[in-house]
Amino acid sequence: MSPDATAGPRRPEADAGAMVSVRAVSKVYPGGVEALSDITLDFPKGKLTTILGPSGCGKTTLLKIVAGLLPPTAGEVTVAGRRVAGPGPERAFVFQDFALMPWATVLRNVAFGIELRGVPRAEREAVAMRHIAEVGLQGFERHYPHELSGGMRQRVGLARALAVDAEVLLMDEPFSAVDEQTRRKFQEDLLALAAGKGKTLLFVTHSIEEAVYLSDRIVLLSRRPSRVSSIVEPAIPRDAPPEAIRRHPAYLDTVEAIWRGLKQYLD
Repeated sequence: MSPDATAGPRRPEADAGAMVSVRAVSKVYPGGVEALSDITLDFPKGKLTTILGPSGCGKTTLLKIVAGLLPPTAGEVTVAGRRVAGPGPERAFVFQDFALMPWATVLRNVAFGIELRGVPRAEREAVAMRHIAEVGLQGFERHYPHELSGGMRQRVGLARALAVDAEVLLMDEPFSAVDEQTRRKFQEDLLALAAGKGKTLLFVTHSIEEAVYLSDRIVLLSRRPSRVSSIVEPAIPRDAPPEAIRRHPAYLDTVEAIWRGLKQYLD
């Protein structure tokens, strides 16, 4: 008998162009709640991939496993070929609820990640100031979170993630707490930042329209226990103005196709 005959099923090999690889990941919470079942995915380097699915399907769970904030029950995650066993400097998380330190200024909040790495104060504050300006908060460096609007606090969270210069940005519904006008501005800002920095972005949202507008790839998950239902690559013109993109037939058709795919899980 050949060695392969007794080895059992092989795990799918990681895509050589992937920054993040998820292999046969499952997650069962205490009490027996199965959130994820045998998820295998590759997230290409330099691309924005959105994770989309019905409410409660495990989107945030998957993101936290990639971040190293939750251990998988089975399977493994690698980032740049290295197995994830906890948080690491190559990944940065932008939380839905901002997760800012209320007692610290904008400057201190943004610099905090690099402060933990032992970067000298003058150097880390210079880095923080650059990213504060990049997200449009110049002049608010000495303000505290309670003095800012929800949209401004979310910008602080994004600046903090950018300041640590991580290769992978993990974003958990980062625009859900802001009004529609601010949300659209954030979307445009995020696309500009993604194009300029070449980061690998994993983005979780409930909005089909947001996913199609932002994404190079969209991973559709089934209802819990979640599996990969399909992967969509929107073929929309990225060089057109934002409103033209949202009126483009390819954009509208992709939104409708994804809605039909997700609707089955709501019946």
